[in-house]
Amino acid sequence: MADQNLKPELFELNNGTMRVLITNLGCTITSLSVPDKDGKLADVVLGFDSLEPYLKGAAPYFGSIVGRVANRIKDGKFKLNGVDYSLPINKPPNSLHGGHKGFDKKVWEATNITKGEYPSITFKYHSPDGEEGYPGDVSVTATYTLTSSTTMRLDMEAVPNKPTPISLAQHTYWNLAGHNSGNVLDHSIQIRANHVTPVDQNTIPTGEIMPVKGTPFDFTAEKRIGESIHEVGLGYDHNYVLDCGEEKAGLKHAAKVKDPSSSRILNLWSNAPGMQFYTGNYVNGVVGKGGAIYGKHAGLCLETQGFPNAINQPNFPSIVVQPGEKYQHTMLFEFSVE
Repeated sequence: MADQNLKPELFELNNGTMRVLITNLGCTITSLSVPDKDGKLADVVLGFDSLEPYLKGAAPYFGSIVGRVANRIKDGKFKLNGVDYSLPINKPPNSLHGGHKGFDKKVWEATNITKGEYPSITFKYHSPDGEEGYPGDVSVTATYTLTSSTTMRLDMEAVPNKPTPISLAQHTYWNLAGHNSGNVLDHSIQIRANHVTPVDQNTIPTGEIMPVKGTPFDFTAEKRIGESIHEVGLGYDHNYVLDCGEEKAGLKHAAKVKDPSSSRILNLWSNAPGMQFYTGNYVNGVVGKGGAIYGKHAGLCLETQGFPNAINQPNFPSIVVQPGEKYQHTMLFEFSVE
């Protein structure tokens, strides 16, 4: 069982160029500083100065790993091997990001902390059978490593003892101009996806896999985020099918984000089938680090993941992991300037 004596703590990964602060509360990135074109460091993730607001639930998943299943499950229900399961409805009428107390609200055990040129930390969590309505025990690890002067790698693994859906996502809100620099509508993004999974009025995918060509969802070529955002309701909150990026070391190029003011670039690589592109549509007057006020579109999320509601959509890639199998999800965050 989970160790009741674990306390939320803050850990630092620092290789001299890049500095990352991560807490074992939800494996949450609270700060990530990288240089701009003039070598000036800025913290490019939304978050808080202390752990208190995270503990109080003030963060809309800022920086955390979400699970056991990221994103939405329709009506909080699914059937697996003939058994019906009911999950908490924490984002009515659906279950979102693992329920009332998902992985983002758990205190994980921090292990294997290494310093030096490639600093690294591993977090472990054991999710018991029946937690938040999900079947089976699951042992989860998440390892953050600085693999080069301006690259961070995240390796997430999970092993169940009975068939269960598993789909983890990293939910950092990025603002490459600096966390306190206003909205991200002037950032440009290229998403390596020819298709998106359109949603109904409750943000649940309809099951259709729709070409993005000729729609406001088309980011196959680099495009300013604010260009067509007024055509998609509150903003982008959609799952992209990662189907046209080049590959390296088993990872697909998912997205490239650029901030024109600092010239900072983020290239994201992942082995997940989908990516939720979310433009912080529900962020509203959150008081963050240094008293910064985060408003709508103050950050963007690039949540590589299994498709939302895949457990109820037979034509989506399966997120069910069998005993003896290992769920493996890797993300590579490459920062640069151009």
